[in-house]
Amino acid sequence: MIRTMPFDFEAAVTSPFRMHPGLRRIAPGAEQLTPNIAPERGTACHLREKLAVFQAYPWQALLSRDGFDAAPALDALARHAAREQPQAFALDGTTWRAPILGWAVTRDGDLIELDRARTPWPEAGDCLRVLPARWRRPVLLSLAFAEDFAVLDARDATIPWLAVALPSHWAPEQKVGRPFADVHAPVADNKLITGAASHLAKLVTGSERWERFVWTIARHPRLHVHPDRVDPSPWPAQLEGDALAARAWWRTEHQTFIPVDGHDQAVFTIHVEVQRLDLALNEPERRRRVHDALASMSEAVLEYRGLSTVRDRLLHWLSDSDG
Repeated sequence: MIRTMPFDFEAAVTSPFRMHPGLRRIAPGAEQLTPNIAPERGTACHLREKLAVFQAYPWQALLSRDGFDAAPALDALARHAAREQPQAFALDGTTWRAPILGWAVTRDGDLIELDRARTPWPEAGDCLRVLPARWRRPVLLSLAFAEDFAVLDARDATIPWLAVALPSHWAPEQKVGRPFADVHAPVADNKLITGAASHLAKLVTGSERWERFVWTIARHPRLHVHPDRVDPSPWPAQLEGDALAARAWWRTEHQTFIPVDGHDQAVFTIHVEVQRLDLALNEPERRRRVHDALASMSEAVLEYRGLSTVRDRLLHWLSDSDG
């Protein structure tokens, strides 16, 4: 099954390639959350990987700075989810309900099975049951949607809270509580991002909603790419052309911001998608755009993204409009 990716090719894939904020206002009425609804259990990739991470590595995915009160941001996110995606998430007083999972969690963290005769995802209950009570409601919300969540605080331009199960080659436990500029310090050619960190934090925590898009070409299809669990194998040196494209993956992120009124905060949402490269770039125009962007990347960006050794072979494939 090929899912439709919330990714704007025309806006995101440009040349010459530059690492920059790339923020744009979200169109009125546009959705920011993606319910974890799948016609078959085997296609629920985001939900399955999140369950595995929250059960095996919660200390690397569920993080909060000491003393930080995430309640206002989480309440704002829950209200937004209930308004935008009522089939996936609902509020019953102070109890949060996820009908698509079959579970609810009270304010105190008590777990409720919505229909004992038929629970769509008993694994979600197993996951929630072993977590500390204070994390059960935010994890229920995270499991109900494909997005990961973090809180950005404009008062000190830090990220004091994260529920991130599907990071893209970064470690959430190393980012919690740190300034926004420090979080992006390892990114290659990052001056446009880090230099505007304070301004960006104030912008996205204002009254308007914002979004941005990120893309790369990856060696593996997994959504969860914590650096502790990345396969160290290099790109296969012998593969070229269609054989290479069939083993490469188009990885994208749709990032949005949900303002938290009256708190100078925003909930940062991250929707990761991964699709086989030859299927994602199945149109000549898409291949041309990616070719031109990849050809214009600096050596620092190529090294940062792990593309230095494979760029020329990818460019050769991308330049062949017949694939």
